[in-house]
Amino acid sequence: MTGVVGPAMTAALPPHVRLLLLTDGKRISRVLHVVAELGVADELAGGPLSARELAERTGTHADSLGRVLRVAAAFGVFAERPDGRYELTDMSEPLRSDVPGSQRDMVLYNGSELLWRSYGSLMHTVRTGEPAFEAAYGHGFFAHLEQDPQAGALFDRAMTGMSRATARMLLDGFDFGRFPRIADIGGGHGWFLAEVLKRHTEVRGTLVDRPSVAGEADKLFEEAGVAGRVEVVPGDFFGELPAGRDAYVLKAVLHDWDDERAAAILRRIREALAGSTDGRLLICEFLVGPANEWDRGKLLDLDMLVRFGGRERSEEQWRALLATTGFELVNEPVAGRWAVLECRPVPDAR
Repeated sequence: MTGVVGPAMTAALPPHVRLLLLTDGKRISRVLHVVAELGVADELAGGPLSARELAERTGTHADSLGRVLRVAAAFGVFAERPDGRYELTDMSEPLRSDVPGSQRDMVLYNGSELLWRSYGSLMHTVRTGEPAFEAAYGHGFFAHLEQDPQAGALFDRAMTGMSRATARMLLDGFDFGRFPRIADIGGGHGWFLAEVLKRHTEVRGTLVDRPSVAGEADKLFEEAGVAGRVEVVPGDFFGELPAGRDAYVLKAVLHDWDDERAAAILRRIREALAGSTDGRLLICEFLVGPANEWDRGKLLDLDMLVRFGGRERSEEQWRALLATTGFELVNEPVAGRWAVLECRPVPDAR
């Protein structure tokens, strides 16, 4: 598509221009945030519209909106027609709120104060190792979400959308049906576990999470038609976990934590697998790719760092962490994407 900035297009630019283009990220992010908040993609779903028509529908200033749309179109998010009207492109379709896999909430989150204000304190993290969010706000990330219900609701919507998209990728690429009894540790309201059970009707599940979260899972399991095959156990992944399951899933849990606290969680899983020779730990995380190659995990790693001191990890880092907690990696996950790391307990390593 013409107008999309990518490697082929930027390669033709002088090095100093490519460098300055990278500094425009904050500008582009705010442009996307504005068009997402105004619902421009939803307005264009019925066909092309001019900036003036869009301004009338969104209650905005026509000239200012038109200049914002021009930037979005320069990056392929919309297309500006010869008659001056704007239309959807394949990039702006996911900005619609009414399509499967909508990315509107994630775009709103990525352009929100929660992110840009904490990234404004990135130097604090680089100098001290402390989360930038706490330096910017004076308290922790999750404490802030409790104090600001609107921010909390946006974060929950964005993470739910991401979780559902990544869950399908994980389910399509790994056979969870190999394990008759699966425990999803820190599994939230149970959406991922419900999807596993729906796909594999012979599997039984256990959901473990804090009482305030797990208590809402029963309705979801009922609606999914799997309530008869799942047990909800209120608990904490830093505490004792139910033993005797064939596989323990940690989906997007360990990246919230530094190595010391991630190791504490892994040791709890190892205790639950005590005496098992066939049991498995299934870690579902973004696997950071090789040096000098693009993958989104390297940016997600900075999100973890500035929010609460967590991290995304490479295969080498995972192997080192697993070795300290009595596990070894037994599959070959693909780097640079979300992956399932299949791990088995090393005998007598606890």
